[in-house]
Parts: sequence; structure tokens; C-alpha cells
Amino acid sequence: MTKVLLTISRLFLGLVFLGAGVNGYFVIFQLDPFIATSPEAMALFQFSYLLVIEKTLEILCGLLLLSNRYVPLSLAVLSPIIVNILLLHLFLDHSLLLLALLLFVSYCYLFYHYRNNFKRIFEKNPIE
Repeated sequence: MTKVLLTISRLFLGLVFLGAGVNGYFVIFQLDPFIATSPEAMALFQFSYLLVIEKTLEILCGLLLLSNRYVPLSLAVLSPIIVNILLLHLFLDHSLLLLALLLFVSYCYLFYHYRNNFKRIFEKNPIE
């Protein structure tokens, strides 16, 4: 059961971020996005290079999660993005709050499973 839930969480995050990243490139190239974008979220990207960087990271991490490669690295890169998504939908745009909560819960489950990969980051006195 744990392995199934782990796979579902990983694939869910991978698909959402791959889809969101590709959708973001539609916005960048001024094409009609296939998923409606949040005006509040788009207001945060006054400089287009930020949108390009974030969407590129989302695509790369989505692909890594889907292929089950470098999952801890993907989780580390996606952590600030997921927190921002959650806070945005919690305080500014409630339309996708359920999706943001599902992303956060899936992320937390994966992070908990891979917690041993992050232990060295939290050492007070690291080995040099």
C-alpha cells in the first residue's frame, strides 16, 4: 500500500508540474494556454525571465518525478514553488485551493518518505 501511495503521489506531482510548466510556456509565447491561468499568479511575474525560470524548473522536475530519477533533488527544487502556490491560493486566489492543498499533501508525503536524503542538510555542524 505504501509503495502504491508513493507512486501515485510522485506521478501526481510530476504530471501537475509538467502540465503547468508547458502551459506556462504557452503564456510566455503569447499563445492561448490550455489551462486557465490565475490573474493573481500572473501578476507576480512582472519580469518574464522569472516565469521562464520557474516554468523550466517545473518541466524539468515534472519529468524527473515521472521518470523516478533524482526525486530528492526535484523535491528540494520544488519546495519553494509549492509553498508559494499554497500561499497564493490560500490568501489571494481561492479558485485552485483544493489543488494546492493536494500538491502540498503529496509533496509532504514524498518528503517524509525521502527524509533520510535530507538529514545532512539540517546538521548543525557539518563534516568538512
